[in-house]
Amino acid sequence: QVQLVESGGGLVQPGGSLKLSCVASGLDFSIYHMGWYRQAPGKQRELVARIFGETRLSYADSVKDRFTISRDDAKNLVVLQMTSLKPEDTATYYCSAQRWLGVTPLYWGQGIQVTVSS
Repeated sequence: QVQLVESGGGLVQPGGSLKLSCVASGLDFSIYHMGWYRQAPGKQRELVARIFGETRLSYADSVKDRFTISRDDAKNLVVLQMTSLKPEDTATYYCSAQRWLGVTPLYWGQGIQVTVSS
């Protein structure tokens, strides 16, 4: 049984930082593209960042230069470091895992809330 468990969300002031972590179990972690998506109320779920290996990274334009995705295959861990947070970053963030690109991720975490507000 595959599980993706997120942690690290919460409330932060604009300009602040948060680190989201996702630990995966039940899958061969190293062969999966790992990603973070987010969904704000009334909006579609969108890709925030994705990583495969150590060098294949992609980011949404809205978070480039502010967010950094990384992974530790020995720990089945993927991390999203978020800096210079803005109110528009407020959303539920989801960890995802997929074997191939171009399709909807096969596995999802339960989601974790990030709220950016003063």
